[in-house]
Amino acid sequence: MPLRVLILGANGFIGSSLTRAILKQTDWEVYGMDVGDHKLTQSLGHPRFKFVEGDITINREWIEYHVKKCDAVIPLVAIANPTQYVKDPLRVFELDFEANLEIVRKCAKYKKRLIFPSTSEVYGMSPDEELCEDTSSMVYGPIEKQRWIYACSKQLLDRVIYAYGVRDNVDYTLFRPFNWIGPQLDNVFEAKEGSSRLFTQFISNIIFKKPIQLVDGGQQSRSFTFIDDGVDALIKIIANKDGCASRQIFNIGNPKNDVSVAQLAQLMIAAFKEYPDYREHAEQAQLVEVPSAQYFGKYYQDIQRRVPSIKNATERLGWTPKVGLEQAIRLTLDYHLANKDYSLT
Repeated sequence: MPLRVLILGANGFIGSSLTRAILKQTDWEVYGMDVGDHKLTQSLGHPRFKFVEGDITINREWIEYHVKKCDAVIPLVAIANPTQYVKDPLRVFELDFEANLEIVRKCAKYKKRLIFPSTSEVYGMSPDEELCEDTSSMVYGPIEKQRWIYACSKQLLDRVIYAYGVRDNVDYTLFRPFNWIGPQLDNVFEAKEGSSRLFTQFISNIIFKKPIQLVDGGQQSRSFTFIDDGVDALIKIIANKDGCASRQIFNIGNPKNDVSVAQLAQLMIAAFKEYPDYREHAEQAQLVEVPSAQYFGKYYQDIQRRVPSIKNATERLGWTPKVGLEQAIRLTLDYHLANKDYSLT
């Protein structure tokens, strides 16, 4: 009998890409829920995809029924935006921790396999050159730096899930995405400064001929990972051949794509010059430095470097990322610039 997979947050960046890949590459059935479906147009109507519009904080009976019905549960509903960590930390906690804790408890109750999205943010300001799932410490700033509520919420859920594994033998996998980028990440044609993730914010700035703001000079570095590489890892985790992913934690990132934010901005400006409609935009692009306290507010604190060790994923899953950063940028721009509903006139 084909595997039955429940994806909560199926219309999100990861959820929509994962749904599409499962339907294309496997014979599994997917049951999805989200508050919208605009990123699922390629999957809606597929005979192995059953979608319902709903909210995980409201549609609890539907969720419980499908947790019982399915073999693997992937809860992808969360606020993952540093601006929101600072501006609305309680909402972040309520959704990212409290609402997801209910899903975790249902998986434990019905002995279902749980594949849970942790985050690279759980490592906080760890000084390690490479962040390791088993040995790296998780270092956060003072309580007044409210940006850490997201990392704390995710870390505590990691610990709760691990404890269910120890006490109740719950079969779980925790995966930690490192700055995944690609098609359908955010709507780049909404000019809302500071409202989207770094990568799509830069795209939007260039499109709208606004200065690219480098927070604290853009010296922070990140390891950007193309969505197809990430989804490839998730397919292997769900398949769980010979139990290779059971009760494991995996960093899913591309350490070779480690660049500073300032370097990323330059790469994106160069990439835009290859698109005739936007060459002038790229040539006029300006880089400006802005203090983090001005950009995010006083409750923010930054992370200087975040490079994953992927030894565990490579050895246990047989997974390695394939897409380099320049190719990832091009593929992302190919999608977003070809799928616009905004006129530049």
